[in-house]
Amino acid sequence: MPPNTTASSGQKPGKSGRKKGRKARLFLIVLVLALFGGVAYGGYWGVSTVRASFPQTKGSLTLDGLSGPVDVKRDGNGIPQIYASSDEDLFMAQGYVQAQDRFYEMDVRRHMTSGRLSEMFGSGQVKNDEFLRTMGWDRVAKEEYDKKLSASTKKYLQAYAKGVNAYLKGKDGEDISLEYAALGFTNDYKPQEWTPVDSVAWLKAMAWDLRGNMQEEIDRSLMTSRLGPKQIADLYPEYPYSRNKTITQEGQYDSVTGSYVQGSSTTAGSGTQSTAGTGLAGNTTAPDGLQSQLSKLYNVLDNVPTAVGVNGNGIGSNSWVVAGEHTITNKPLLANDPHLSASLPSVWYQMGLHCTSVSSKCQYDVSGYTFAGMPGVVIGHNQDIAWGMTNSGVDVTDLYLEKITGEGYEYDGKVLPFTTRKETIKVAGGADKTIVVRETKDGMPLLSDRDDELVKVGKKATVDSGAPDRGDGYAIALRWTALDPGNSMDAVFQLDKASNWSEFRTAAASFDVPSQNLIYADTNNNIGYQLPGKIPTRSKGDDGSLPSPGWDSKYRWTGYIKQSALPYEYNPKRGYIVTANQAVVDKDKYPYTLTTDWGYGTRSQRISDLIEAKIKGGGKISTDDMRQMQLDDSSEIAKLIVPKLLKIDVADKNVRDAQKLLEGWDYTQDADSAAAAYFNATWRNILKLAFGNKLPKELRVKGQCLNVAPVDSTGPADENQTVRECGQREADQAQPDGGDRWFEVVRKIIDDQNNDWWKAPKTRLDKAADNRDELFARAMKDARWELTAKLGKDMDTWSWGRLHRLFLKNQTLGTEGPGVLQYMLNRGPWKLSGGEATVNATGWNAAGGYGVVWVPSMRMVVNLDDFDKSKWINLSGASGHAYSAHYTDQTDKWAKGELLPWSFSDKAVDKSTSDTLVLKP
Repeated sequence: MPPNTTASSGQKPGKSGRKKGRKARLFLIVLVLALFGGVAYGGYWGVSTVRASFPQTKGSLTLDGLSGPVDVKRDGNGIPQIYASSDEDLFMAQGYVQAQDRFYEMDVRRHMTSGRLSEMFGSGQVKNDEFLRTMGWDRVAKEEYDKKLSASTKKYLQAYAKGVNAYLKGKDGEDISLEYAALGFTNDYKPQEWTPVDSVAWLKAMAWDLRGNMQEEIDRSLMTSRLGPKQIADLYPEYPYSRNKTITQEGQYDSVTGSYVQGSSTTAGSGTQSTAGTGLAGNTTAPDGLQSQLSKLYNVLDNVPTAVGVNGNGIGSNSWVVAGEHTITNKPLLANDPHLSASLPSVWYQMGLHCTSVSSKCQYDVSGYTFAGMPGVVIGHNQDIAWGMTNSGVDVTDLYLEKITGEGYEYDGKVLPFTTRKETIKVAGGADKTIVVRETKDGMPLLSDRDDELVKVGKKATVDSGAPDRGDGYAIALRWTALDPGNSMDAVFQLDKASNWSEFRTAAASFDVPSQNLIYADTNNNIGYQLPGKIPTRSKGDDGSLPSPGWDSKYRWTGYIKQSALPYEYNPKRGYIVTANQAVVDKDKYPYTLTTDWGYGTRSQRISDLIEAKIKGGGKISTDDMRQMQLDDSSEIAKLIVPKLLKIDVADKNVRDAQKLLEGWDYTQDADSAAAAYFNATWRNILKLAFGNKLPKELRVKGQCLNVAPVDSTGPADENQTVRECGQREADQAQPDGGDRWFEVVRKIIDDQNNDWWKAPKTRLDKAADNRDELFARAMKDARWELTAKLGKDMDTWSWGRLHRLFLKNQTLGTEGPGVLQYMLNRGPWKLSGGEATVNATGWNAAGGYGVVWVPSMRMVVNLDDFDKSKWINLSGASGHAYSAHYTDQTDKWAKGELLPWSFSDKAVDKSTSDTLVLKP
């Protein structure tokens, strides 16, 4: 019998006949859909069956545990506003309502965070569970709950769990969602009760997805198999501080006080950390055997399901705030749109949490974006302040090579024992599997234990002469701030009730992981920025950019940056603050290395330029101006490259006709633009010819095979020297991805006609390219015929949106389930404007194709003069039920760049309310 078949206390007994009847009904749905393709009759039966799981949104319900009645008011989009008379009732109702709409999503994600996906989905998830158990997120979350969190936070978490469990009481899986009914054919899985630790563990998953530069650390090491140090440096250029402004501009580190200060101060001083160094004991070339280790490790990392719709690569976000002196309301405006990979339902859940009377008994009046599965509001506003977040990208993870000797590992000349624990993984429809997890004294799990080959290939590893003998090879361990217990959950509730800048910064100090850029505005006309987080310091010579030697203590972390030393800005003279994953602070004003892998500032500088243009033109910025800025889809790389392309003399008439599309193009990437389609195809082929074909197979697209030049060569090779290699990486993770790091790579060499990167070998159809213009001409030709194949010969029918499409897929059965079930759960496509590294960041991976891989997961503009004039939108909808009217009811508007009214005051909420449900004690 499959594991985990014991019903929770809330399950109804004696329902076997009912369950058989429901399974028979679902079988009928599947059969009809299979026969008729899901149209008409099939769709009718599908809808009729899943209605049973739709939430009650009108009338009244009794919930044991409430101290008083709670009103749940939903607007026409199903977005709930909750009104209660105590904090515990407020968060209990939040748990109940989120479970009504999203419990399946919540259940899947808690199984991910605890490494128990196999209990739901069978043996195909065992490898993922092994990795997640090795990380031990749920163990750390439990320690946080037991030892770190405040009494009030624990009380709120308990209330939230009580609300979720009140919803589950008396329900079987098929009563909760269509997905459970489908799982019932292969698995007798029954949802278990929710616990407070389930909510805390969610933050660990969020931190993992936003962990910083681990992928770059791996990629740089993998590049050493084919590229030399200078070539790798070419592909990771320094941040352009002189061109793209940092987030903070009016402050610096004070070496006398050891704090970050705004305005004039002493110089940054020498600090405690160098920005130079390479890891790997000063060696810029990764060990031979390490290439295989890291490639396998990357595959393991890439297979781990994402929690918030990201995977650590190419992620970004926009947020900015404009002071009242520059707005039409004379009060601040704040905008935010986090960029995450598309998921269905959206990771965000819009909600308002209101105390009927704010007092010591009931302290909250807050509205915004929440995570289903976690109490509180993550991004939004209360009655006094508004805040937004973008990923800071600071480096909070390091990989270490560990020398295994016997049952231990070498450390400063001694052999230390591992700390070990056994983990048993239950598998639906299969036998349990037990693994042993090993950790070093710093609590670093041995990731290499999760792939049998990782340690074996370490036998071939070589490092510099100071390293211990390779013996049985090197293992790979992870140091990560989120594996230490923290109190980020406290920060959520502190943010939700903060009333001023001081309280906001106090809340930020608790937000240890993940480190986010926090922007701020208040009704008293103040704006601000704070970098929070538990950010490690490293010894001189180690910048965390490559794996470090674990056998040498001088490469261990030396501590953490003090909260008072973290960069901030408050009411800057320029009157606005922009955060879009660019560098936080100028390197000359700060002694600590926050990361070596900032975003390169393309989006942030564009936003700043748009704000400056409005200000210098004498205009005032409106809420709609903020919305229009969010939709800006100007291509900065096109502005650089198109003038060069237009100067090239093209002989082929068909290619010349395509080239003419770029004449007079304004560089905007509208969905209906043929010029945008042709330019992006040309850009993709430039990247492939100049860089992609020269990268090691571990970074190139899986299954794409070619004859490559010898190691340490960027130019064309003699045919007798080439070797046949096939790519190994998934298309949406391969390089070059075409983001703004690649913008900067090309910018650095654009005027060097004869740079080696512009050289490409001859093929059966093309002669060798020996300079930039020859490579650009070849890229234009390849783009012309690629689009002819994809879009047809008639260029009048070409459009960017036909290439650049978004599909929304249910993140479990919508990707792995039977085709008929995918048809029922998934939606799309939508033809989108925007592009990579534009403000309207509908990202695509140039190595893999043109499809949309990550998006603005929501958009909001908060009006601090009148909160009821604020606007918001979600990627999908409030509901996780596939046939609900609110499953994807916001997506069409989102794709068009529209925003919905965001009611906050009692009067506005009442006016927008469509359904009211009263929860009674």
